[in-house]
Amino acid sequence: MSTNLSQLPKDLPVPVDDGAASHLEGSLLPKLMLNSTDGASVNLAELRGRWVIYVYPMTGRPDIPLPDGWDGIPGARGCTPQSCSFRDHYAELKALRTGVFGLSVQTTDYQREARDRLHLPFQLLSDSTLQFKSTMHLPTFAVAGMELFKRLTLITHDGRIEKVFYPVFPPDQNADEVLVWLRENAQPGSQPDAAR
Repeated sequence: MSTNLSQLPKDLPVPVDDGAASHLEGSLLPKLMLNSTDGASVNLAELRGRWVIYVYPMTGRPDIPLPDGWDGIPGARGCTPQSCSFRDHYAELKALRTGVFGLSVQTTDYQREARDRLHLPFQLLSDSTLQFKSTMHLPTFAVAGMELFKRLTLITHDGRIEKVFYPVFPPDQNADEVLVWLRENAQPGSQPDAAR
């Protein structure tokens, strides 16, 4: 198994669209407070403006081995390249008046380490109690005793899901796909505002 978390192995299995996210487009985000890596709580239903929320399984850490068989699970590998891609395109997203959140089931402390190590200019949200998963019926998978999100990306506007990317593959190109969609669906308006 490749131990370089920033590099995607060449022979990763491609995830297939199992229809598990087809109900999301057009839905309202729930009134749900999620802890953020800046110490605040974010109410998803009150997000104003346009936001990208990329939902990912878990960010690997250099000091902790990935779960056995991780690379063989379609769509599991690639959280670090995905996060770094949104980091590298953050200025372009901001220019399109779009905010960014990453979201996973990891605790805020675990996520804060990833945010700092990867120099992410945006915050990560924790759904460690799986409330967002339960409310929105988001697809998950189980590995090593953990229930983790299948990778998907939501584009929201004023609390409503406008676009869903699922499955997301390869993850390091997700930010590019999001930017193409945002440019084709540009909206005049104000800067995104995270209601706290």
